[in-house]
Amino acid sequence: MRMTSFRLSRAATAALVAAAALTAAAHSAEAAETADTLGSAAAAQGRYFGTAVAASHLGETDYVSTLNREFDSATPENEMKWDATEPTRGTFTFSAADQVVNHAQAQGMDVRGHTLVWHSQLPSWVGGLGAADLRSAMNNHINRVMGHYKGQIHSWDVVNEAFQDGGSGARRSSPFQDKLGDGYIEEAFRTARAADPAAKLCYNDYNTDGVNAKSTAVYNMVKDFKSRGVPIDCVGFQGHFNSNSPVPSDLRANLQRFADLGVDVQITELDIEGSGAAQADSYARVVEACLAVDRCTGITVWGVTDKYSWRSGGTPLLFDGNYAAKPAYDAVLSALGGSGGGGNPGGGTATCTATYTRTADWSSGYNGQVTITAGSEPIGSWAATLTFASPQRVQATWNAVPTWSGNVMTARPSWNGTLAAGASTSFGFTVAKNGSDAAPVVGGCTVS
Repeated sequence: MRMTSFRLSRAATAALVAAAALTAAAHSAEAAETADTLGSAAAAQGRYFGTAVAASHLGETDYVSTLNREFDSATPENEMKWDATEPTRGTFTFSAADQVVNHAQAQGMDVRGHTLVWHSQLPSWVGGLGAADLRSAMNNHINRVMGHYKGQIHSWDVVNEAFQDGGSGARRSSPFQDKLGDGYIEEAFRTARAADPAAKLCYNDYNTDGVNAKSTAVYNMVKDFKSRGVPIDCVGFQGHFNSNSPVPSDLRANLQRFADLGVDVQITELDIEGSGAAQADSYARVVEACLAVDRCTGITVWGVTDKYSWRSGGTPLLFDGNYAAKPAYDAVLSALGGSGGGGNPGGGTATCTATYTRTADWSSGYNGQVTITAGSEPIGSWAATLTFASPQRVQATWNAVPTWSGNVMTARPSWNGTLAAGASTSFGFTVAKNGSDAAPVVGGCTVS
Protein backbone atom coordinates (compact mmCIF):
# COMPACT_ATOMS: atom_id res chain seq x y z
CA MET A 1 0.00 0.00 0.00
CA ARG A 2 1.35 3.39 -0.96
CA MET A 3 1.40 5.90 1.90
CA THR A 4 0.66 9.53 1.09
CA SER A 5 2.96 11.90 2.95
CA PHE A 6 1.87 15.31 4.17
CA ARG A 7 3.26 18.19 6.15
CA LEU A 8 1.46 20.20 8.82
CA SER A 9 1.37 23.95 8.44
CA ARG A 10 3.27 26.02 10.97
CA ALA A 11 -0.01 27.20 12.43
CA ALA A 12 -1.32 23.66 12.83
CA THR A 13 1.92 22.54 14.40
CA ALA A 14 1.86 25.43 16.83
CA ALA A 15 -1.74 24.61 17.76
CA LEU A 16 -0.85 20.98 18.45
CA VAL A 17 2.12 22.01 20.59
CA ALA A 18 -0.06 24.43 22.55
CA ALA A 19 -2.72 21.79 23.07
CA ALA A 20 -0.14 19.32 24.30
CA ALA A 21 1.25 21.90 26.71
CA LEU A 22 -2.23 22.63 28.06
CA THR A 23 -2.91 18.92 28.51
CA ALA A 24 0.39 18.44 30.36
CA ALA A 25 -0.34 21.44 32.55
CA ALA A 26 -3.79 20.09 33.34
CA HIS A 27 -2.36 16.71 34.31
CA SER A 28 0.28 18.43 36.45
CA ALA A 29 -2.33 20.57 38.18
CA GLU A 30 -4.54 17.54 38.76
CA ALA A 31 -1.62 15.63 40.30
CA ALA A 32 -0.82 18.58 42.58
CA GLU A 33 -4.45 18.86 43.68
CA THR A 34 -4.75 15.16 44.50
CA ALA A 35 -1.35 14.68 46.21
CA ASP A 36 -2.99 14.14 49.61
CA THR A 37 -1.98 10.51 50.19
CA LEU A 38 1.39 8.80 50.30
CA GLY A 39 0.89 7.13 46.94
CA SER A 40 -0.41 10.20 45.11
CA ALA A 41 2.29 12.47 46.56
CA ALA A 42 5.03 10.00 45.60
CA ALA A 43 3.55 9.61 42.11
CA ALA A 44 3.74 13.37 41.65
CA GLN A 45 7.49 12.98 42.31
CA GLY A 46 7.80 10.15 39.80
CA ARG A 47 8.08 7.48 42.48
CA TYR A 48 5.93 4.86 44.20
CA PHE A 49 5.10 4.54 47.89
CA GLY A 50 4.27 1.00 48.90
CA THR A 51 3.79 -1.27 51.86
CA ALA A 52 4.19 -4.91 52.83
CA VAL A 53 0.81 -6.65 52.76
CA ALA A 54 -0.29 -9.73 54.69
CA ALA A 55 -3.06 -11.78 53.09
CA SER A 56 -4.37 -12.70 56.55
CA HIS A 57 -5.35 -9.06 57.22
CA LEU A 58 -7.22 -8.42 53.99
CA GLY A 59 -10.49 -9.20 55.73
CA GLU A 60 -10.05 -6.30 58.19
CA THR A 61 -11.91 -3.18 57.10
CA ASP A 62 -9.56 -0.56 58.57
CA TYR A 63 -6.51 -2.39 57.26
CA VAL A 64 -7.89 -2.56 53.74
CA SER A 65 -9.21 1.01 53.69
CA THR A 66 -5.84 2.38 54.83
CA LEU A 67 -3.97 0.18 52.37
CA ASN A 68 -6.19 1.15 49.45
CA ARG A 69 -6.21 4.86 50.26
CA GLU A 70 -2.54 5.47 50.95
CA PHE A 71 -0.35 3.11 48.91
CA ASP A 72 0.27 2.45 45.22
CA SER A 73 2.61 -0.55 45.52
CA ALA A 74 2.34 -3.80 47.46
CA THR A 75 4.91 -6.38 48.56
CA PRO A 76 3.65 -9.73 49.89
CA GLU A 77 5.07 -9.89 53.40
CA ASN A 78 5.64 -13.65 53.64
CA GLU A 79 3.39 -15.18 51.00
CA MET A 80 6.00 -15.46 48.21
CA LYS A 81 8.84 -16.84 50.30
CA TRP A 82 10.09 -20.35 49.64
CA ASP A 83 8.39 -22.01 52.62
CA ALA A 84 5.05 -20.52 51.57
CA THR A 85 5.24 -21.31 47.85
CA GLU A 86 7.12 -24.65 47.75
CA PRO A 87 6.81 -26.31 51.17
CA THR A 88 7.61 -29.71 49.65
CA ARG A 89 9.83 -30.22 46.64
CA GLY A 90 8.00 -29.72 43.37
CA THR A 91 4.66 -28.94 45.01
CA PHE A 92 3.76 -25.28 44.64
CA THR A 93 0.99 -23.32 46.29
CA PHE A 94 0.18 -19.72 45.44
CA SER A 95 -3.20 -19.13 47.07
CA ALA A 96 -2.04 -16.68 49.77
CA ALA A 97 0.27 -14.80 47.41
CA ASP A 98 -2.50 -14.67 44.82
CA GLN A 99 -4.73 -12.92 47.35
CA VAL A 100 -2.21 -10.11 47.75
CA VAL A 101 -1.49 -9.83 44.03
CA ASN A 102 -5.17 -9.88 43.07
CA HIS A 103 -6.04 -7.26 45.65
CA ALA A 104 -3.20 -5.01 44.54
CA GLN A 105 -4.12 -5.33 40.88
CA ALA A 106 -7.75 -4.55 41.62
CA GLN A 107 -6.59 -1.29 43.22
CA GLY A 108 -4.20 -0.42 40.40
CA MET A 109 -1.11 -1.02 42.54
CA ASP A 110 2.23 -2.33 41.30
CA VAL A 111 3.56 -5.46 43.01
CA ARG A 112 7.10 -6.16 44.23
CA GLY A 113 7.98 -9.85 44.45
CA HIS A 114 9.74 -10.91 47.66
CA THR A 115 11.80 -13.11 47.65
CA LEU A 116 13.13 -15.97 45.49
CA VAL A 117 16.48 -17.06 47.00
CA TRP A 118 17.11 -16.49 50.70
CA HIS A 119 18.82 -18.38 53.50
CA SER A 120 15.82 -17.95 55.84
CA GLN A 121 12.28 -19.33 55.75
CA LEU A 122 13.50 -22.27 53.73
CA PRO A 123 11.67 -25.58 54.09
CA SER A 124 13.93 -28.22 55.63
CA TRP A 125 14.15 -30.28 52.46
CA VAL A 126 16.20 -27.58 50.70
CA GLY A 127 19.13 -27.82 53.14
CA GLY A 128 19.34 -31.57 52.72
CA LEU A 129 20.02 -31.49 48.98
CA GLY A 130 23.40 -32.12 47.40
CA ALA A 131 24.95 -29.49 45.14
CA ALA A 132 23.52 -30.77 41.83
CA ASP A 133 20.03 -31.22 43.25
CA LEU A 134 20.18 -27.85 45.00
CA ARG A 135 21.12 -26.06 41.77
CA SER A 136 18.26 -27.76 39.97
CA ALA A 137 15.83 -26.97 42.79
CA MET A 138 16.88 -23.29 42.94
CA ASN A 139 16.45 -22.76 39.22
CA ASN A 140 13.18 -24.65 39.16
CA HIS A 141 11.86 -22.60 42.08
CA ILE A 142 12.73 -19.33 40.32
CA ASN A 143 11.16 -20.49 37.06
CA ARG A 144 7.97 -21.78 38.62
CA VAL A 145 7.32 -18.82 40.92
CA MET A 146 8.24 -16.17 38.39
CA GLY A 147 6.40 -18.08 35.69
CA HIS A 148 3.21 -18.09 37.74
CA TYR A 149 3.35 -14.28 38.04
CA LYS A 150 4.96 -13.50 34.69
CA GLY A 151 4.01 -10.01 33.55
CA GLN A 152 2.42 -9.14 36.92
CA ILE A 153 5.43 -8.20 39.06
CA HIS A 154 7.18 -4.85 38.77
CA SER A 155 10.38 -5.78 40.66
CA TRP A 156 11.65 -9.06 42.12
CA ASP A 157 13.99 -9.44 45.08
CA VAL A 158 15.84 -12.25 43.34
CA VAL A 159 18.44 -12.80 46.07
CA ASN A 160 18.02 -11.56 49.63
CA GLU A 161 20.59 -10.95 52.40
CA ALA A 162 23.52 -12.87 50.93
CA PHE A 163 26.26 -10.96 52.80
CA GLN A 164 27.44 -11.17 56.40
CA ASP A 165 27.13 -8.34 58.89
CA GLY A 166 30.27 -6.78 60.28
CA GLY A 167 33.45 -5.63 58.64
CA SER A 168 34.45 -8.69 56.61
CA GLY A 169 32.34 -8.10 53.51
CA ALA A 170 32.09 -11.88 53.22
CA ARG A 171 29.20 -13.93 51.91
CA ARG A 172 26.74 -15.35 54.43
CA SER A 173 26.75 -19.09 55.05
CA SER A 174 23.65 -20.69 53.52
CA PRO A 175 22.82 -23.90 51.65
CA PHE A 176 23.29 -21.97 48.39
CA GLN A 177 26.61 -20.34 49.33
CA ASP A 178 28.05 -23.40 51.02
CA LYS A 179 27.19 -25.87 48.24
CA LEU A 180 27.11 -23.75 45.08
CA GLY A 181 29.69 -21.06 45.91
CA ASP A 182 29.76 -17.39 44.96
CA GLY A 183 28.33 -18.09 41.51
CA TYR A 184 24.84 -18.92 42.78
CA ILE A 185 23.81 -15.24 42.87
CA GLU A 186 24.78 -14.67 39.25
CA GLU A 187 23.05 -17.90 38.24
CA ALA A 188 19.87 -16.87 40.06
CA PHE A 189 19.79 -13.52 38.24
CA ARG A 190 20.38 -15.11 34.83
CA THR A 191 17.62 -17.64 35.48
CA ALA A 192 15.29 -14.87 36.63
CA ARG A 193 15.90 -12.79 33.50
CA ALA A 194 14.92 -15.71 31.29
CA ALA A 195 11.86 -16.45 33.44
CA ASP A 196 10.37 -12.95 33.11
CA PRO A 197 12.35 -10.56 30.91
CA ALA A 198 10.03 -7.63 31.71
CA ALA A 199 10.49 -7.70 35.48
CA LYS A 200 13.10 -5.57 37.26
CA LEU A 201 15.61 -7.81 39.02
CA CYS A 202 16.88 -6.62 42.43
CA TYR A 203 19.40 -7.63 45.05
CA ASN A 204 18.03 -6.81 48.54
CA ASP A 205 19.79 -6.51 51.93
CA TYR A 206 19.82 -4.80 55.35
CA ASN A 207 22.52 -2.80 57.15
CA THR A 208 23.67 -1.60 53.75
CA ASP A 209 22.00 1.82 53.99
CA GLY A 210 25.23 3.72 54.66
CA VAL A 211 28.73 3.34 53.27
CA ASN A 212 30.27 0.44 55.19
CA ALA A 213 32.04 -2.85 54.61
CA LYS A 214 28.84 -4.76 53.92
CA SER A 215 27.38 -2.21 51.50
CA THR A 216 30.75 -1.93 49.75
CA ALA A 217 30.82 -5.69 49.25
CA VAL A 218 27.38 -5.47 47.65
CA TYR A 219 28.54 -2.47 45.60
CA ASN A 220 31.52 -4.40 44.28
CA MET A 221 29.29 -7.34 43.32
CA VAL A 222 26.88 -5.06 41.45
CA LYS A 223 29.77 -3.28 39.73
CA ASP A 224 31.16 -6.64 38.63
CA PHE A 225 27.74 -7.79 37.39
CA LYS A 226 27.25 -4.63 35.35
CA SER A 227 30.72 -4.89 33.82
CA ARG A 228 30.09 -8.49 32.69
CA GLY A 229 26.50 -8.13 31.56
CA VAL A 230 24.93 -10.10 34.41
CA PRO A 231 21.29 -8.97 34.48
CA ILE A 232 20.65 -6.79 37.53
CA ASP A 233 18.36 -3.76 37.43
CA CYS A 234 18.00 -2.58 41.00
CA VAL A 235 19.30 -2.77 44.55
CA GLY A 236 16.99 -2.74 47.57
CA PHE A 237 17.97 -1.12 50.87
CA GLN A 238 15.77 -2.42 53.66
CA GLY A 239 15.99 0.52 56.07
CA HIS A 240 15.24 -1.04 59.48
CA PHE A 241 16.27 1.75 61.87
CA ASN A 242 16.20 2.35 65.63
CA SER A 243 18.16 4.27 68.24
CA ASN A 244 21.06 1.79 68.05
CA SER A 245 21.03 1.82 64.25
CA PRO A 246 19.83 5.28 63.20
CA VAL A 247 19.38 6.63 59.69
CA PRO A 248 22.96 7.05 58.44
CA SER A 249 24.11 10.54 57.52
CA ASP A 250 25.53 9.19 54.26
CA LEU A 251 22.35 7.43 53.11
CA ARG A 252 21.96 9.73 50.12
CA ALA A 253 25.61 9.37 49.11
CA ASN A 254 25.35 5.60 49.38
CA LEU A 255 22.21 5.44 47.25
CA GLN A 256 23.87 7.70 44.69
CA ARG A 257 27.01 5.58 44.35
CA PHE A 258 24.87 2.55 43.52
CA ALA A 259 22.75 4.58 41.10
CA ASP A 260 25.95 5.70 39.40
CA LEU A 261 26.60 2.04 38.51
CA GLY A 262 23.50 2.13 36.32
CA VAL A 263 20.96 0.44 38.60
CA ASP A 264 17.80 1.74 40.20
CA VAL A 265 17.74 1.94 44.00
CA GLN A 266 14.71 1.31 46.18
CA ILE A 267 13.94 1.59 49.89
CA THR A 268 12.30 -1.78 50.34
CA GLU A 269 11.38 -2.54 53.98
CA LEU A 270 11.40 0.78 55.80
CA ASP A 271 10.46 0.92 59.46
CA ILE A 272 11.87 3.27 62.11
CA GLU A 273 11.31 2.58 65.80
CA GLY A 274 10.30 5.49 68.01
CA SER A 275 7.57 8.09 68.21
CA GLY A 276 6.82 11.77 67.91
CA ALA A 277 9.12 14.35 66.38
CA ALA A 278 12.27 12.21 66.44
CA GLN A 279 10.65 9.40 64.48
CA ALA A 280 9.04 11.91 62.11
CA ASP A 281 12.39 13.56 61.42
CA SER A 282 14.04 10.21 60.67
CA TYR A 283 11.32 9.24 58.22
CA ALA A 284 11.55 12.62 56.51
CA ARG A 285 15.31 12.26 56.07
CA VAL A 286 14.90 8.88 54.36
CA VAL A 287 12.31 10.30 51.96
CA GLU A 288 14.47 13.34 51.23
CA ALA A 289 17.47 11.11 50.50
CA CYS A 290 15.43 9.08 48.01
CA LEU A 291 14.06 12.18 46.30
CA ALA A 292 17.58 13.56 45.93
CA VAL A 293 18.68 10.54 43.87
CA ASP A 294 17.13 10.41 40.41
CA ARG A 295 17.29 6.62 40.23
CA CYS A 296 15.64 6.06 43.62
CA THR A 297 12.35 4.84 42.22
CA GLY A 298 10.31 4.27 45.35
CA ILE A 299 9.86 3.49 49.01
CA THR A 300 8.11 0.57 50.70
CA VAL A 301 7.31 0.62 54.42
CA TRP A 302 7.24 -2.79 56.05
CA GLY A 303 3.61 -2.87 57.09
CA VAL A 304 0.46 -0.78 57.35
CA THR A 305 -0.04 -0.50 61.11
CA ASP A 306 2.11 -0.74 64.24
CA LYS A 307 -0.03 -3.50 65.70
CA TYR A 308 0.96 -5.97 62.98
CA SER A 309 4.60 -4.93 62.60
CA TRP A 310 7.28 -7.54 63.23
CA ARG A 311 8.73 -4.85 65.55
CA SER A 312 5.41 -3.77 67.06
CA GLY A 313 6.95 -2.98 70.44
CA GLY A 314 8.98 -0.24 68.78
CA THR A 315 5.92 1.36 67.08
CA PRO A 316 7.92 1.74 63.85
CA LEU A 317 5.28 2.49 61.20
CA LEU A 318 3.29 5.48 59.94
CA PHE A 319 -0.08 4.41 61.38
CA ASP A 320 -0.68 3.40 64.98
CA GLY A 321 -2.64 0.39 66.18
CA ASN A 322 -5.93 2.20 65.55
CA TYR A 323 -4.85 3.27 62.05
CA ALA A 324 -4.43 6.88 63.12
CA ALA A 325 -1.77 8.73 61.19
CA LYS A 326 1.27 9.53 63.34
CA PRO A 327 3.54 12.60 63.15
CA ALA A 328 5.81 10.46 60.98
CA TYR A 329 3.02 10.21 58.41
CA ASP A 330 2.68 13.99 58.24
CA ALA A 331 6.45 14.32 57.89
CA VAL A 332 6.59 11.82 55.03
CA LEU A 333 3.66 13.40 53.22
CA SER A 334 5.22 16.83 53.59
CA ALA A 335 8.62 15.59 52.39
CA LEU A 336 6.91 14.17 49.32
CA GLY A 337 5.35 17.56 48.63
CA GLY A 338 1.84 16.44 49.53
CA SER A 339 -0.72 18.08 51.76
CA GLY A 340 -3.78 17.14 53.78
CA GLY A 341 -4.39 13.45 54.25
CA GLY A 342 -3.65 12.17 57.72
CA GLY A 343 -5.72 9.03 57.43
CA ASN A 344 -9.06 10.76 57.81
CA PRO A 345 -11.82 8.32 56.77
CA GLY A 346 -14.42 11.02 56.98
CA GLY A 347 -12.98 13.12 54.16
CA GLY A 348 -12.22 16.82 53.97
CA THR A 349 -15.38 18.02 55.76
CA ALA A 350 -14.74 16.16 59.02
CA THR A 351 -14.20 18.35 62.10
CA CYS A 352 -13.32 18.07 65.77
CA THR A 353 -13.37 20.27 68.86
CA ALA A 354 -10.99 20.52 71.83
CA THR A 355 -12.05 21.58 75.33
CA TYR A 356 -9.75 22.04 78.32
CA THR A 357 -10.34 21.37 82.01
CA ARG A 358 -8.00 21.43 85.03
CA THR A 359 -8.36 18.09 86.79
CA ALA A 360 -5.97 18.59 89.73
CA ASP A 361 -4.14 21.53 91.30
CA TRP A 362 -1.40 22.02 93.89
CA SER A 363 0.96 24.80 94.84
CA SER A 364 3.71 23.99 92.35
CA GLY A 365 1.74 22.44 89.50
CA TYR A 366 -1.48 21.15 88.02
CA ASN A 367 -2.91 18.43 85.81
CA GLY A 368 -4.86 19.37 82.71
CA GLN A 369 -7.08 17.39 80.37
CA VAL A 370 -8.19 18.11 76.83
CA THR A 371 -11.24 16.34 75.44
CA ILE A 372 -11.33 15.80 71.69
CA THR A 373 -14.80 15.35 70.18
CA ALA A 374 -15.50 14.39 66.58
CA GLY A 375 -18.09 16.37 64.64
CA SER A 376 -20.84 14.93 62.49
CA GLU A 377 -18.42 12.66 60.58
CA PRO A 378 -15.88 10.07 61.78
CA ILE A 379 -12.22 11.05 61.91
CA GLY A 380 -9.05 9.04 61.50
CA SER A 381 -6.71 11.32 63.41
CA TRP A 382 -6.65 14.69 65.15
CA ALA A 383 -4.23 17.35 66.35
CA ALA A 384 -4.73 20.00 69.03
CA THR A 385 -2.47 22.93 69.91
CA LEU A 386 -2.01 24.46 73.36
CA THR A 387 0.03 27.53 74.25
CA PHE A 388 1.49 27.52 77.77
CA ALA A 389 2.39 30.63 79.72
CA SER A 390 6.09 31.13 80.29
CA PRO A 391 7.84 29.95 82.47
CA GLN A 392 5.50 26.95 82.86
CA ARG A 393 6.89 23.59 81.79
CA VAL A 394 5.02 20.43 80.80
CA GLN A 395 6.55 17.57 82.74
CA ALA A 396 4.52 14.63 81.41
CA THR A 397 1.79 13.80 78.90
CA TRP A 398 -0.41 10.76 78.40
CA ASN A 399 -2.66 9.51 75.59
CA ALA A 400 -0.96 11.91 73.19
CA VAL A 401 2.35 12.45 71.41
CA PRO A 402 3.57 16.05 71.81
CA THR A 403 5.76 18.11 69.52
CA TRP A 404 6.95 21.59 70.40
CA SER A 405 7.54 24.98 68.83
CA GLY A 406 8.64 27.32 71.59
CA ASN A 407 5.90 27.18 74.25
CA VAL A 408 3.29 25.82 71.81
CA MET A 409 2.55 22.12 72.12
CA THR A 410 0.90 20.20 69.27
CA ALA A 411 -0.66 17.02 70.61
CA ARG A 412 -1.47 14.09 68.34
CA PRO A 413 -2.95 10.74 69.33
CA SER A 414 -0.71 8.01 70.67
CA TRP A 415 -3.39 5.33 70.19
CA ASN A 416 -6.76 7.08 70.30
CA GLY A 417 -6.98 8.86 66.95
CA THR A 418 -9.92 7.14 65.28
CA LEU A 419 -13.28 8.48 66.49
CA ALA A 420 -16.82 7.78 65.35
CA ALA A 421 -19.09 10.74 64.63
CA GLY A 422 -19.81 12.53 67.93
CA ALA A 423 -17.44 10.34 69.93
CA SER A 424 -14.81 11.69 72.33
CA THR A 425 -11.40 10.87 73.70
CA SER A 426 -9.00 12.78 75.92
CA PHE A 427 -5.35 13.33 76.69
CA GLY A 428 -3.69 14.82 79.73
CA PHE A 429 -0.56 16.48 81.00
CA THR A 430 1.21 17.61 84.15
CA VAL A 431 2.52 21.19 84.32
CA ALA A 432 5.11 22.73 86.61
CA LYS A 433 3.79 26.26 87.34
CA ASN A 434 7.17 27.89 88.00
CA GLY A 435 5.32 30.90 89.41
CA SER A 436 2.50 31.11 86.81
CA ASP A 437 -0.98 29.75 87.46
CA ALA A 438 -2.33 30.65 84.00
CA ALA A 439 -4.36 28.10 82.06
CA PRO A 440 -3.06 27.06 78.64
CA VAL A 441 -4.75 28.56 75.61
CA VAL A 442 -6.32 25.95 73.38
CA GLY A 443 -5.70 26.83 69.74
CA GLY A 444 -8.34 24.47 68.46
CA CYS A 445 -8.63 20.98 66.99
CA THR A 446 -7.88 19.96 63.44
CA VAL A 447 -8.46 16.70 61.60
CA SER A 448 -5.02 15.70 60.40
